[in-house]
Amino acid sequence: MRKEVERKIKQRIESRELKMYRSLKSRSVLSTDDAAHLARLEKGYKGELLFDERLGKISNNWLVLNDLQLESNNNDFQIDSLLIAHRPAILFEIKNYGGDYYIEGDKWFYSNGSDIQNPVSQLERSEILLRRLLRDMGYNIPVESYLVFINPEFHLYNAPRNLPIIYPTQLNRFFDKLSKMQTNVSESHMKLARKIISQHKKDFPLKNVPKYSYAKIRKGVMCASCCSFNVVSNRSFVVCKDCGSFEKTEIAILRSVDEFRLLFPEKKITTSRIFEWTNGIKTTETIQKILLKEFIQIGSTKSSYYVKKS
Repeated sequence: MRKEVERKIKQRIESRELKMYRSLKSRSVLSTDDAAHLARLEKGYKGELLFDERLGKISNNWLVLNDLQLESNNNDFQIDSLLIAHRPAILFEIKNYGGDYYIEGDKWFYSNGSDIQNPVSQLERSEILLRRLLRDMGYNIPVESYLVFINPEFHLYNAPRNLPIIYPTQLNRFFDKLSKMQTNVSESHMKLARKIISQHKKDFPLKNVPKYSYAKIRKGVMCASCCSFNVVSNRSFVVCKDCGSFEKTEIAILRSVDEFRLLFPEKKITTSRIFEWTNGIKTTETIQKILLKEFIQIGSTKSSYYVKKS
C-alpha cells in the first residue's frame, strides 16, 4: 500500500483553465477562438492521461508529481510530470499534437505554414527554472528533461537529431528504458517531493480568460454526467431528465458553488446569490445548511457571507 501512495504523490486533475472553459461552454456561447482553445485544452489533457496510463504500467517505485505550477526567480512555469527516483529527476513536457509539423531554424510550423510556439524552448525554460528552484531549496541534483509526443499520428520534419524528443514510434523503447531504471526511493526523496509540492501554486494566474459576465451567464445546476440543465429536485437528490442520472442534492449544490467560485472568485458567497446561481433548486434555508458543511459563515445579518473552510 505504501508503494502505491508514493507513486501517486500528486495526482493529475483537470486544470482550472480547462474547468473554466468547460463551464463557460455550457453556460454561454464561446467565440470561435475560445472554442478552439477549449479543444486544445481537452486534447492536451487527454494526451497527459495517455502518458499517465503508459507510466502506470511500469512497476518502478518512484515518486510521480503531476501538474505542477511553480515559480522561480519571479518566473512562473508549469511541469506536466516530474519523476523523482534515485538519480536523476526527470521532467516531462507532454504534447498530444496530431498531423505533420516541420522545423526551420528554431521555429516550428504546422503543415499549412502556420507557426506554433517552440515546445523545445518551452521545455528548456522549465528545466532551467526547475534547476534554479531546486538549488534555492538546497538540492543539487541532476535533471533530465524530455518532450514526449504521445499521439501516434504526429510527425515532425527537419528535426535535428540532438533534440530531447521522444517520438510516438520511440515510446515503447523509452518506457522499457524507464522500467529498467534504478529507483531507490528514500525518505529524503519524499522530503524533496513534499517541498516541491509545497511550492505548487493552486491559484496560478490564467493567461487565456474569455470575456464573460454574471448577468449574461446561464444559471442553474448542471448534470454531473451530461452537463444538461434539465435537472429537477427530488427529495434528497437532483435528477437529470435527459440522461436519468441522479446525485445527492448536497453534492450537486456544493459542486455548483465550486463552479461559481471558479468563474467569479471576486464575488462573495451568500445564500441569496447561490439560490440565484442554482436557479432556485432549493430554498435559501436548505442552501444555508448545505453551505455550513464546507464553509464558515462570516456575520449574522443579511449581509453575512461564507468562506471555504481551510
